[in-house]
Amino acid sequence: MKTIRIINREFGFSFEDEYDDKTQFQIFLNMVHSALSLKNDLSFFNGKDFLVHIPYEVLKGSVIFGSSHDLSLGEYAIVKSKMEGADVKG
Repeated sequence: MKTIRIINREFGFSFEDEYDDKTQFQIFLNMVHSALSLKNDLSFFNGKDFLVHIPYEVLKGSVIFGSSHDLSLGEYAIVKSKMEGADVKG
């Protein structure tokens, strides 16, 4: 499981998300890095049910963590059921 967290001193957790797909995680990390490097807002919409917009000034003043860790079989089952539950609601 791969996790990205953006924590801001003023707003607390500005963004937190988990990915089980390595490629999606790398793409999102590249988007965050590009927004910081180019001094742009971080904006992303998947066209369906996921929208992120963090102004550059907020992003610049944030601590950003990207990490990955192995899941036990039990943890994987919990994450998978949460994801399937989210798909059913949408």
